[in-house]
Amino acid sequence: MRFLLRMTFWLGVVLILLPSGGSQPVPQSQVGVGDAFSAAKAAMSDMQQFCDRQPNVCEVGSQTAVTLGHRAQAGAKILYEFLQERFGHDESASVQTTGSVRPPSARSSQHTLRPDDLSPPWRGPQRRDSARG
Repeated sequence: MRFLLRMTFWLGVVLILLPSGGSQPVPQSQVGVGDAFSAAKAAMSDMQQFCDRQPNVCEVGSQTAVTLGHRAQAGAKILYEFLQERFGHDESASVQTTGSVRPPSARSSQHTLRPDDLSPPWRGPQRRDSARG
């Protein structure tokens, strides 16, 4: 249920921020930024406490959201299979090997270090002569 509330909120924010392409003049609002922010904060607080006040409605809403999600997933699968059947093609048939690209393991920049490059020269600990002086 909270997912639906958040999704509705963010969809509303996106719709508010989208520019209107119409030729109708937009009336100037008398609401300030601070008033709008405090109203949005109060609305979010009220939405967060909704499930505390109405737990049975939240439970039914969450079950409905799960059911709708499963149906949407099944519908998307059917649509994908239909489009794949209609417009899809065998991807393995369209791949042509020309030999112009070497496999990653055969690149000349790989494994170029010699064994003496890999072993750093050994140095013992440096003696500090700070006591003498």
